[in-house]
Amino acid sequence: MRMPDPDDRVFRNRDALLARLRKAVPGGVIAEEDARRPYETDGLTAYRQLPLVVVLPSSTAEVAETLRICRGMGVKVVPRGAGTGLSGGALPLADGVLLGLSKLNRILDIDYDNRTVTVQPGVTNLGITHAVQHRGFYYAPDPSSQIACTIGGNVAENSGGVHCLKYGVTTNNVLGVEFVTMEGEVVRLGGKHLDPEGYDLLGVLNGSEGLLGVVTEVTVRILQKPETARAVLLGFPSVEAGGAAVAAVIAAGIIPGGMEMMDRPALNAAEDFVGAGYPRDAESLLIVELDGPAAEVDHLIERVEAIARENGAFYSRVSRSEEERAAFWSGRKNAFPAVGRIAADYMCMDGTIPRRALPQVLRRMTEMQAEFGLRVANVFHAGDGNLHPLILFDANRPGELERAEAFGAAILKLCVEVGGVLTGEHGVGVEKRDLMTVQFAEADLEQQQRLKCAFDPDGLLNPGKVFPLLHRCAELGRLHVPRGQLPFPDLPRF
Repeated sequence: MRMPDPDDRVFRNRDALLARLRKAVPGGVIAEEDARRPYETDGLTAYRQLPLVVVLPSSTAEVAETLRICRGMGVKVVPRGAGTGLSGGALPLADGVLLGLSKLNRILDIDYDNRTVTVQPGVTNLGITHAVQHRGFYYAPDPSSQIACTIGGNVAENSGGVHCLKYGVTTNNVLGVEFVTMEGEVVRLGGKHLDPEGYDLLGVLNGSEGLLGVVTEVTVRILQKPETARAVLLGFPSVEAGGAAVAAVIAAGIIPGGMEMMDRPALNAAEDFVGAGYPRDAESLLIVELDGPAAEVDHLIERVEAIARENGAFYSRVSRSEEERAAFWSGRKNAFPAVGRIAADYMCMDGTIPRRALPQVLRRMTEMQAEFGLRVANVFHAGDGNLHPLILFDANRPGELERAEAFGAAILKLCVEVGGVLTGEHGVGVEKRDLMTVQFAEADLEQQQRLKCAFDPDGLLNPGKVFPLLHRCAELGRLHVPRGQLPFPDLPRF
């Protein structure tokens, strides 16, 4: 995994850079090696790099001035939220500034009439719900890391969560943002109104992985808590049967509030960790939550149970209280740390496939375990086909990290092969960067790079991420003239 070559000029000018940054962000510049160490990686800990310097601004003005300084001195910048990302999107650069946004952590406005909350990017995902739940409201996207992950990072990666099947991912719940360009210009997109005017630049910024600008303020929609929410646990004799039940439920026109699946290794690890009451003898476990009016929920639970039985379910248990419903979800929400107890290391993949392909892909992943000599535990958002295979390995054993990477690449290629995509919510970062050519043709990637060039013509924002080969912006669109001979010289040129 190669990153852009460091610029010796930046190292030579480090003292001058530090002096300017310390003046712009008093008390917010970290230059000592030991103090920079906690920022050397994000949630993808297989890759590490000590940043040149860490800057922790406390305001939009300090973000803007930091970016102006870096652009003027030709210094790369890597934005970072809470560091919970799993694709290496916040991996620092040896010659770059790591711009941490954790101090921008205030809730700026709560507007119940318009059902919006405006926050700074360092506010945690769960922090929004905590701020409004006393009035019966909540923020719908709920990644498993919601207790720690921040809204700025959610926007960067277009994060999802267990309840996004019905209520959408981050982009469906963000109404407006304030962001700072690499030139230090502060720009606002959208607001509290429902539909933005003109081009959907807000949609472009969601999921842009810090390549286009640094988000400093976000306005999100909040929802009223449903009248009733109940969950049902469904156990199946095989992962294929569980996958078939998922497709059958959606095909029946039922859109659950959440629909998650775990295979036997994952559900047993979760059960050992939190004691959620999962059936240990099931090869796959489906958690389906229905919400809405009580009569509707009761009716839909009966329909879901019937569909599950038709697809081989031998276990069914419906939550009888809010505490029991929360317990069902606690196992799923804690599946990642639970799996961490049964393996020295694991690599969490993230690909999305059509629901109809679930049985096929799950069966193929089982076969791949023997091919690569590694185990996999499956935890995923079944309703929208967003897979999260956890590849178990031991980095201290020679060759196992490389085999885990190869296993992960094979899974992602399989996702594309069956009509899916490389990522659902974790982003591309460095993890999937070199696989982008599997999904996109060269012309597609060049068009995406032109969009980046419109925002960041010098390529200073988070370089080395997403694109397998980042052309210089001046190169894109130029005509190649081999041996000085223009192709079709008789054609008029304008």
